[in-house]
Amino acid sequence: MRAQELGYAIRRRRIERSLTQAQLAAAAGLSRTTLNQFETGLLTDLGVKKLQAILDQLGLTLSIREAPRASRPDFIRMACTTASVSYKSALTEDELVRSLISGKVPPGKRPHLRALLDEATTSLLKGLVREMSRWTKPGRVKKNIARIARDVGASRRIDEWLTTV
Repeated sequence: MRAQELGYAIRRRRIERSLTQAQLAAAAGLSRTTLNQFETGLLTDLGVKKLQAILDQLGLTLSIREAPRASRPDFIRMACTTASVSYKSALTEDELVRSLISGKVPPGKRPHLRALLDEATTSLLKGLVREMSRWTKPGRVKKNIARIARDVGASRRIDEWLTTV
């Protein structure tokens, strides 16, 4: 489980409980900004004590269990590999996830994202959008990919395949 997936699960539970970010943050001893950044996937390292305080307030627990064998493709890993083939430094999974959630291009990774958006198969890009969309508000990843494509000067018609996702 990625931190972004956990943050989104916390957000869903907070909303189910009709709590504001300010209320939950105060009860857990955090700032509202910290909670917001964790829920939206921009903060990926919250720390165990802070995470436990949030989970306690929401009536949730974190458990350790045997990891399932990968039965479906890891589109994030495949996208990073595709984006990094021609470059000395690799686009990391964390950089890609943060970029797709925030809509911002990581420093020094403009060529990687242009290569990904111009050269990856449509099925890889659609799978990446579907995988990432489970952890954030509907439409956010699509909107951010379109923004990134404009920012990096991707030549592929992004809006054409985005409408079919």
